[in-house]
Amino acid sequence: METVNVTPDQLPVGREVLLDEPVSPVKPISRVEVRRITMPPGFAAGWHVHNGPVLGSVVAGSVHFQVEGGPETVLTAGEVFHEPVGVPVRFDAGPEGATFLGYFLLADGEQPEIALVGAVPVE
Repeated sequence: METVNVTPDQLPVGREVLLDEPVSPVKPISRVEVRRITMPPGFAAGWHVHNGPVLGSVVAGSVHFQVEGGPETVLTAGEVFHEPVGVPVRFDAGPEGATFLGYFLLADGEQPEIALVGAVPVE
């Protein structure tokens, strides 16, 4: 079999960058745990923090998403998000509920954790 080297842009496949987010602070990542999470209509997860960065994409429905100090955004199916480690975020289901994939970047032996925090004032 002959090998032909091509660059990705030479293939007839569409590619679009949806998220290019720095992961800070830098930490060793030995595995990624992917979870499908389903929230009922109107469920308010409220302000929370994670012990590691979380990347994700909305599969169905919508969510009200906000990182502390930033604007609130309504994300719908196909849109992506980043929850920075240790930074309060709000991730509440819309009126039709929400299903999303969460990608948890974990160090060796680490498990995903979530901690609820009090209300964060909106600027």
